[in-house]
Amino acid sequence: MSLDKHAFTDGQTQILVIDDDRKLCGLIRDYLEPLGYTVAMEHNGPEGAARAMAEPWHAVILDLMLPGCDGYEVLRRVRAKSAVPILMLTARGDEADRIVGLESGADDYLPKTFSARELLARLRAVTRRATLSQASADAVPPMKELVVGPVRLNLDARVATLSEQTLSLTPVEFDILAALMKSRGRVRSREALIESLRDREYEVYDRSIDVHIAALRRKLRDDAHEPRFIRTVRSAGYMFIHPVG
Repeated sequence: MSLDKHAFTDGQTQILVIDDDRKLCGLIRDYLEPLGYTVAMEHNGPEGAARAMAEPWHAVILDLMLPGCDGYEVLRRVRAKSAVPILMLTARGDEADRIVGLESGADDYLPKTFSARELLARLRAVTRRATLSQASADAVPPMKELVVGPVRLNLDARVATLSEQTLSLTPVEFDILAALMKSRGRVRSREALIESLRDREYEVYDRSIDVHIAALRRKLRDDAHEPRFIRTVRSAGYMFIHPVG
């Protein structure tokens, strides 16, 4: 696999790779470090999860199959504490693996047959989102908020709360919730929601939108059958409604 040495100008971006394949970890490090990335490595689930939560990272590259505990468990542990962008590696790239990974909080996935350029493109997408989020949090212009009932989104700091309790949302979940709340009372199609994520520069497909909506409903303690917040409109899409009660 060949690399474009001019593909990145991001400076020292801190990446954690959690994978028991030491050769692959070394290859990823060799790909990224000449481009200005700093790459650290862990080779089992528990130690990888602990380090992901203990130190600040721009992104985590996480294998699905790990000794100690699998990638899904690592995702659950990290997502309980952190919204760091996570790129999941899957050996097969099956749809079931991708869906479970997205449901557990991954921002993107990559089959282990990836090319160097694909890894770089997807990593750039998730790290750029993290960089923009941090820049917004550090800025001092007037706050911009979306408020519908007990749900409040601070668009500058990218913080979501439900009844004053902070919600742990992935960047994709935050953007989908913002798109729905901005259009509250109106249906947003899956295609429109995908379009709202277009600057992420990686594959977003209809089924992944459904997965992210399901995750949002869990975090909002919403019921798809008797929704307070997100209503499914058959054959049309989703709508954020004004909560009752």
